Amino acid sequence: MSKIKMKSRSGATKRFKKTANGFKRKQAFKRHILTKKSPKRIRQLRGTTMVHVADQAAVRRMCPYI
Repeated sequence: MSKIKMKSRSGATKRFKKTANGFKRKQAFKRHILTKKSPKRIRQLRGTTMVHVADQAAVRRMCPYI
């Protein structure tokens, strides 16, 4: 008998990367309608942040093999 592989949520596997301390993600609100946002706000949305502790279990379920 072979073990059945679980499916990953393909959208989630593209959005999250595993690190030693959890998962990292990109900042939201930086895709469009940037003209009304100040340069400081756009600059602060650069880079990545960590997934909140309360959401890590959900990300782990969505990406079992990440």
